[in-house]
Amino acid sequence: MEDCLFCKITGKEIPSEFVYEDDEIVAFNDIHPKAKHHILVVPKKHIPKISDLNENEQDEVLVGKMILVARDIAKKRELDGYNLQFNVGESAGQIIFHIHLHLISNG
Repeated sequence: MEDCLFCKITGKEIPSEFVYEDDEIVAFNDIHPKAKHHILVVPKKHIPKISDLNENEQDEVLVGKMILVARDIAKKRELDGYNLQFNVGESAGQIIFHIHLHLISNG
């Protein structure tokens, strides 16, 4: 999507310091953190909302990998405890319509 902020970040059109990157996923610090550690785990594939995921192995694996990436970041940072959160839709607080997983911790 040409106007999608996260597509521009994952495509490196907008500079960002990634805390993680591979062929499918990037992770970076939220610019409006809600806690001491607030990292966004974002797939490079544009999917507007969790409810837009396809019921196929590719999307299932992608979302599972997002969770595992968040887990690995938490381990690396030695976080004592953390929350993982997807916001789905505007009424649930989703601001950018490109799926992303919030890794949030004060530990």
